[in-house]
Amino acid sequence: MNYPVWESYFINPGLWVGIIAVIHVFISHFAVGGGIYLWYTDRLSVLTKDQSLREFVRKHTWFFVLLTMVLGGVSGVGIWFIIGIASPEATSILINQFVFFWAMEWVFFFVEIIALLVYHYKFEKLSDKDRLRVALVYAFSAWMSLFIINGIICFMLTPGQWVETKNPWHGFFNPSSFPSLFFRTGITLMMAGLFGILSTLFFAPKDKRQVLLKYNIKWLYVALPILVLSSIWYFSTVPEVSKVVNFEFNRQVLLAKKVLYLSSVLLYLLSLLLLARVGLILQRMLGFLLLFIGLLWIGGFEHLREYARRPYVIYDYLYSFGLKVEDETKVNEKGFLKYTRWASVKEITEENKLLAGKEIFNFQCLSCHTVKGLRNDIVKKAEGLTYFGIISQLYGQGKVLGYMPKFVGTEKEREALAAFIAEGLLGKAAQTPEPKPAIKELKEQPLAFNPEKDEYALFVFSPLGMKCVTDADRWFSFLPPGSTLEAVVIKRGLKPEVVNQGIKLVYRVEPGFETPSKHVLLWDYAQPLFNQTIAKNLGLTGKGLNGTFDWDDKRKVFIAKGLPVLPYKNDGTYNPYPIFVIELIDQSSGKVLQRTKVVSPVATEFRCYVCHDGGLRWNDIAGISDQTAINILKAHDKNHQTNFYQSALQGKPVFCQKCHPDFIVGSKGIKGHKNFSTSMHGWHANYMPYKDEKACYLCHPDHPQANTKCYRDIHKKLGLECIDCHGNIDFHATALLLGEKSSRTAKFLLANLNPNIPKEKIKPRKPWIQQPDCLTCHKGFKKPIKEAKAYNYWTEGVSDLFRVRKENTQKLPCLTCHGSPHTIYPAFNPYGISRDNLQPLQYQKNILPIGANFRCEVCHKKKMRTPLHHPNILRTFRNIQVLP
Repeated sequence: MNYPVWESYFINPGLWVGIIAVIHVFISHFAVGGGIYLWYTDRLSVLTKDQSLREFVRKHTWFFVLLTMVLGGVSGVGIWFIIGIASPEATSILINQFVFFWAMEWVFFFVEIIALLVYHYKFEKLSDKDRLRVALVYAFSAWMSLFIINGIICFMLTPGQWVETKNPWHGFFNPSSFPSLFFRTGITLMMAGLFGILSTLFFAPKDKRQVLLKYNIKWLYVALPILVLSSIWYFSTVPEVSKVVNFEFNRQVLLAKKVLYLSSVLLYLLSLLLLARVGLILQRMLGFLLLFIGLLWIGGFEHLREYARRPYVIYDYLYSFGLKVEDETKVNEKGFLKYTRWASVKEITEENKLLAGKEIFNFQCLSCHTVKGLRNDIVKKAEGLTYFGIISQLYGQGKVLGYMPKFVGTEKEREALAAFIAEGLLGKAAQTPEPKPAIKELKEQPLAFNPEKDEYALFVFSPLGMKCVTDADRWFSFLPPGSTLEAVVIKRGLKPEVVNQGIKLVYRVEPGFETPSKHVLLWDYAQPLFNQTIAKNLGLTGKGLNGTFDWDDKRKVFIAKGLPVLPYKNDGTYNPYPIFVIELIDQSSGKVLQRTKVVSPVATEFRCYVCHDGGLRWNDIAGISDQTAINILKAHDKNHQTNFYQSALQGKPVFCQKCHPDFIVGSKGIKGHKNFSTSMHGWHANYMPYKDEKACYLCHPDHPQANTKCYRDIHKKLGLECIDCHGNIDFHATALLLGEKSSRTAKFLLANLNPNIPKEKIKPRKPWIQQPDCLTCHKGFKKPIKEAKAYNYWTEGVSDLFRVRKENTQKLPCLTCHGSPHTIYPAFNPYGISRDNLQPLQYQKNILPIGANFRCEVCHKKKMRTPLHHPNILRTFRNIQVLP
């Protein structure tokens, strides 16, 4: 913000800091532990009057001075140089806040240098007593340097009360300073033993080598309990949020963990091999190997410590790119570039958009990322995203995966950064892809009905207004093909009767849809996905696209479940509204008693490709392409430490609900995992830059430019949007997350959601079970008041859902007269007005709900004067003005 940026794309400033810091820390801890080692070992030589041990200490001192004073001193200067470039704001705070402590550290450092030089150069001339005093002065001064520097380093992770008080003493004596001090003291002893081993292999006399090796290995093992116990104490002081965000969500931490754990095991086990009597060359090779493993150990620890304070340089106070947390709101309102002193672009135009994006990238991203570089390559990380996907990533950055800082700036600045990454670095178009238009009117005539002669009325409906199908079976599935049709047979009369005896219902799909196996790979991957083998063109329930309904005695309806219908016609036409013809047949005579038609709506137009680059699978119209699916799996693997992409490559795609419980597919999932709907909405809501109905359109097949319309009924025609019933995306996700009381990660998904009503007033709900209740708005089955809102008033259970509910007298499903959810009569299908209204057109020559406008004779054979099925039924249709 207040300093210029070092534009280093291949090796970013943060990586330079890491390289220099690990080397310096490795040597500096030896400098401290080595001082204790020199004093103690020299004292041992004096007490035992062992001249060969004394000679070994003298030679070790020579090596010690060269390593710590020369390489240690140079790398120490390098640390200050590199942090001044990489994080000047933080460096300035450290200097100004702790100037008194730095002064003390320099005094101890000066004493340390003098003492070591005197000890080394006057080794032979000083008396034993004076030499040990000088060694002790050095050891104490070196440890006091560690004490002071440790307090300042720990301040960056756990600043404690300093954030409020700005008192340097509060910053220095912070929650992690003492546990870290004990831990680092243990490190110094371990480093002393490691370097002592190397000195032994080069400077010790042959007859003393094995004794000294055993002595130096003891230093490693003395340090071990100190390291173990203090590490537990140290980790307990890490902020709770950081423990989850940085040590569970951050996949990068895995490498550092592995390096630390593996190097710990190797260090202690391989050191014991030195006790074996082998040749000196092999021992020296093992000594250098141990030293290298020690360097890796330090690297692993320091990286974990750095990860622990992400996304901050100073935890909860200063972000990694130099912005103070307290300035975030102001900068978001006014603009990042305006407040960035060294930015060359202050106002964004179409002409300078990419340059502005590059400026923002340099200031906000370059501290952690590279461009085609050694670490955190932004090109590799963003290659699976579209331009809009990058916008969404920036919008949600730091909200769930809190190890990254949030993007700071205006919406235009976010778009400029996304354009620079997409167009400038990835060579992708800075626009949102849309499918090829495929909607065309498909005229469909209803079947005939003779109200004078026909003895039966047959009503068939889909309990879902749109069955969605994921057709990426080679990679994953979460909604396999499996549409359901339900039916009610009414024997007409003065007192109509619902019948199910002596009859059967058969169905057949319209020509061109009979062979879905030509269009998707479900049948090739049914075994790994669903643990069953199914014949081609049959669904998971064994039903095909021509067959017979079953009687469901519990629901009291005929049902044909699991029909593998797809929107792909064999002639290459995309039609998400295939027609089924259903015949009612007398079982004894075989006579057709009644026939009707119904749409079985089905969509494969999941809009994952809008963010996850890869386009559409089927003729650029619909479907999840291989590349889109791969990018989704890679994102899941990265964010949740899974290995689904490699599993799919080996022919084992994943069924998402094997882990995530899901009522709609009947999956129990794995205990501890959030249900599927909550996981999807809870996660993606944090990355959704829209909060109105556009958020729904982004994922569901109902976008204005899409070829499928999930929501196409009278409510849509009257101007109601998704959010009027379900709430906006943040509300929707919040209600679902609040329903997951046992979820450990729900609070992190909830933290940055901003629903349109206070969170404490939102009623938790379970997906597919607790839905908006029609009677919340239609109180007494009457016209809703203008202020009516359906969300936050949920049905109690499954039996109260509109798609399951029945009226009180004859127990007819509500769908019988009103049609399917989101397709309530009259429905307005872009593929033809008749398509969703075939049964109203058949039975009463209009597209109104069955029986509307006093048309009770559809079933009753005469006009009725009693509101039998529900109150307020005997009236004219109130929204007649919206009909075509």
